[in-house]
Amino acid sequence: MMDNISSLPPVSEMMRECGLEPKKQFGQNFLFDLNLTGRIARSVPEIEKSTIIEIGPGPGGLTRALLMAGATHVIAIEKDKTTEPILSQIVDASDGRLNIVYDDALRVDMEKLAGGTFSVCANLPYNVGTELLINWLHDIARGTPIKSLTLMFQREVAMRIVANTGDEAYGRLSVLTSLISDAKILFSVPSTAFVPRPRVESAVVQIIPNKNKIKKIRDISNIENITARLFGMRRKMIRGIMRDVDWNLFGLSGTERAEDLTPEKFLEISKKLVA
Repeated sequence: MMDNISSLPPVSEMMRECGLEPKKQFGQNFLFDLNLTGRIARSVPEIEKSTIIEIGPGPGGLTRALLMAGATHVIAIEKDKTTEPILSQIVDASDGRLNIVYDDALRVDMEKLAGGTFSVCANLPYNVGTELLINWLHDIARGTPIKSLTLMFQREVAMRIVANTGDEAYGRLSVLTSLISDAKILFSVPSTAFVPRPRVESAVVQIIPNKNKIKKIRDISNIENITARLFGMRRKMIRGIMRDVDWNLFGLSGTERAEDLTPEKFLEISKKLVA
């Protein structure tokens, strides 16, 4: 079955034959580099025992790499149905391991689609990547059985995801991600790897849910609301943003700024306050 996938024509050739081009409205930037897509796929933990959900497969470069890496089952969610002539050929060569769902990933119940535990691996469309990540963080906090997220982002967004307290990139994404998971940047990806070439560099981030952290969370929505308020005016002191709070209750003077508060401090505040 691996040979069936590897015998397919190059992605660029299949695109030319089908007259397919990246569409700006879908935030599409395609990867043709087989070494790179293979490296991303092989980064997925326990891929040979996993159902993988991929978002925005486009012409299927990463999809093919996931199958070649031995994924048990790949479910690719694609909004652009003009990719069907290419993706259908990969389905035919996949020996039943690939399903394509033509829908908006923001609306799909992925747990229901996977039928249980799954991992996500995707070169995320730039225009919805952050929104999808926040949705997945909420899902993980609610108990959705996501084993891992291996995701391509703009490097600026990747830095925000893994930033520590006090870092310039530290913000809402850093706090939410840190409170429920362990996250790291696996490697950077140059803009030259994409077609069309974006104006920014990218990076692959891996996020592994941490059960011990998740047990401490009562309401991630309240944490998100508080971080949104405080980081929304990140240069102001917290007492000037939330004036009715006695910050001494949290061991704070109120002169701190959002970037000075650890994820654990945001969690403590969220348990006592309703934003």
